[in-house]
This record gives sequence, structure tokens and C-alpha cells, in this order.
Amino acid sequence: MKEYRNMTKEELLREKEQLEAAYEGFRKRRLHLDMSRGKPSVAQLELSNELMDVLNSETYFMDETGNDCRNYGILTGIPEAKRLMGQMSEVNPNDMIIYGNSSLSVMFDSISRSYTHGVCGNTPWCKLDKIKWLCPAPGYDRHFKITEYFGFEMITIPMHEDGPDMDLIEEYVKDPAVKGIWCVPKYSNPQGITYSEETCRRFAALEPAAPDFRIYWDNAYSIHHLYEDPELQDYLPEELALCREYGHPDMIYKFISTSKVTFPGSGLAAVAASQNNLKDFKKHMSIQTIGHDKLNQLRHVRFFGNMANMTEHMKRHAAILRPKFETVENTLEEELGGLGIGSWTRPKGGYFISFDSMEGCAKAIVARCADVGVKMTPAGATYPYGIDPKDSNIRIAPSFPTTRELGLATKVFILSVKLVSIDKLLAEMN
Repeated sequence: MKEYRNMTKEELLREKEQLEAAYEGFRKRRLHLDMSRGKPSVAQLELSNELMDVLNSETYFMDETGNDCRNYGILTGIPEAKRLMGQMSEVNPNDMIIYGNSSLSVMFDSISRSYTHGVCGNTPWCKLDKIKWLCPAPGYDRHFKITEYFGFEMITIPMHEDGPDMDLIEEYVKDPAVKGIWCVPKYSNPQGITYSEETCRRFAALEPAAPDFRIYWDNAYSIHHLYEDPELQDYLPEELALCREYGHPDMIYKFISTSKVTFPGSGLAAVAASQNNLKDFKKHMSIQTIGHDKLNQLRHVRFFGNMANMTEHMKRHAAILRPKFETVENTLEEELGGLGIGSWTRPKGGYFISFDSMEGCAKAIVARCADVGVKMTPAGATYPYGIDPKDSNIRIAPSFPTTRELGLATKVFILSVKLVSIDKLLAEMN
């Protein structure tokens, strides 16, 4: 397949004419397709329907210690929920607090608490002149929205194949105004990158100038493999243990949830941390709540029973997701491979494919898609402040559409990439 850059102006114009005809054909179909967010599909949601039947009016509502889960109390979570979520997080249950339905809410609360009351006795961030935050990018847009909401100065850290640029991070943490970093260490949003062991060890070995610096380790996709074969699954070291090994047990908050395991918005969220950090968390929690939804904790524990059953449950998710990812990846390769106008990731897990267009094209591609009824994540969303300096990164979310819808949406996306790329090349020729 001839690269677009090697085509003459006349060849590009002929190619554009054919593509525009196909594009207009899609416009007439009045599509309403959505590849904008990593939402589980209906088929995935139905995998957890029996969760609704676990508890009923005749259920035994006591946890394993005899506490009535219908009543007040048990601030940090019932013991069997800690054990299950601890196994999911690869940590000791005693190093964990179970929260409500959203790990994003726990992260927001953690930032808010640090802002108003400080971290483990340190000066509240609201009393400091400037707060800086490190943001590996492309990254998770909702992370960036939290730190932008609190007015922090966000510093973009480039992502590499083995994780964020550690040379830059090691340099930036020498500044006491740098208080934290966002991390999605396994099957990262949106690139699907898993941090290497060396990267994880360099994180654990950091020597930040700020005693209240914290790594916000959002392990959202820890068990979200696309392939059952362990040889095809990325390995990630357990970071809380590494931080202890390097003498920095307080430096990390490790977040996890079942949002894409059972029902998003109705799952369990948890944080694992040092005992010193957990004591700080609990001091504020005791004012905020008497306890989170223990019936939901009990429901999840009885639905899964153990981690082995959760692993089997995730294989059923993978069986639904894997063909969708392969449909997008294979279609991109068939239609764009060799044209020299884009590159994309082939993740082994998670919820996204990251696409990089020619510089200066991403916004126009997303706009082209929207014009014929295909909704994508806004271009720039994967960078702090919504500004991609190269205007090239686009997040593709294959999970929610049906296979047929996904095929249509991918064709529209490819047409848009080609048309916008040709326009750019023609402009460069003039």
C-alpha cells in the first residue's frame, strides 16, 4: 500500500474524491454510535445479574464476625470484603479500607482532605502558595479534571513503552511544591501500557523533597486481561510491598474497584496503604461517615466467594471484549497499515486503544466522526487541561457498541483519518 506522503497531488485528490463519496454515504445513514467512554456493554453487565439475587428479605445479613450489615458501624469494611479486595489488590487485608461504589470518589476525597487538612500532620495544601502535580500523558481525563478543579499546576510527563519518563519524575520530585503523581500502572488509560518492573522499582525508590508527596496508584485494570493465557498477560509488581522494601511505606495510595468487574456505579472501591496513611484516612472518615454500604460488600462477597471465582468471571468479560478489540485493531491494520498517517496500540488488557494521527489532525478527525454520528472522546482529553501539544492522540473505546456498531464506527473513524490526513498533506503541498 502506497504511503500517502509518496502520492502526487493528483493521486491524493483522486483518493479524496472516492473517500468523500463513502463518507457522504455514512452521513445519509444518520448514525448514532458511541466510542467515547470505556463503558461495559449490556452483555458484560448481564454477567453480574445474579448479584441482584444474592440478598433478599430472608437472607442472613451477618458478616463472619456476627455484625449485622443492615445497621450502622464497621467503618473500614467487613472482614470478608477486605479479604476479597485484598486478594484482588495483592495486599494484606489489614492494609485496606473498603469504601463505597467509586474509586474516583475516593481519589477526589483524598485530594480534598489533603487540601483542607494536610497529609499526616503536614501543612494543608490550601495554605501553600503553589501545588504542583505530575501527570503522565496520554492519561486518564478524569484524573486531570480533579487536579485542575483544585487549581494545581499540572506538569505533563511523557509516557514511554515501559511507563512514564522516570528521569523527569526523579528530577521534578526534588521540588517540594510537587505533591503527587497520577498513575494507571496496568493497561493504562488510554495506551494499555503496563509499567515495567524497573519503572515500578524507580517509583518505590523516589526521594521526594515533600514529605507529603504521594503516588496515586490507580490500579483500575489490575485483573482486566484480554487473554486467558498467563503468557499473554502483562505482569505488574505489587507496589505497596516495593515501597516498603525501599523504605518508603507511606509514599503510595493504591486504589482499586469492581466498577468494571460487576456494575459500574454499584461496585466496591478500596484503598490500600501503610498503617500510618490508613490512620490518617480513618481520622477523617470517622467524621464523614459511620460506615459505607455493607450490604453491597456482603453482596459482592457472596456473589464471588473467592478470588478464583472472580478470575473466572473476568474471563467471561474478556471473551466479550477480545473480539471487539481485535475487530478495531485488525481493521486499522487493513485500512491504514502502510499509509504512514497513524499508529495505534495493541493492548493486552484494559478498555482502550490509543491512536496517534499526524500532528495537528486529531481534533479535525474527531469532528469528522461527529459530523456523521460517531461520538469519540474529545481530542486533547488525554492531556492536562485538555491540551494535546501535538493534537494527535485519540482514545478509542471499543467496549460499549455491539460488534456491528463497532464495525461501522471503525469504518467512519478510518475514513475520517484518511480525509483529514489528505487535507493536511495537500495543504503542505501548496
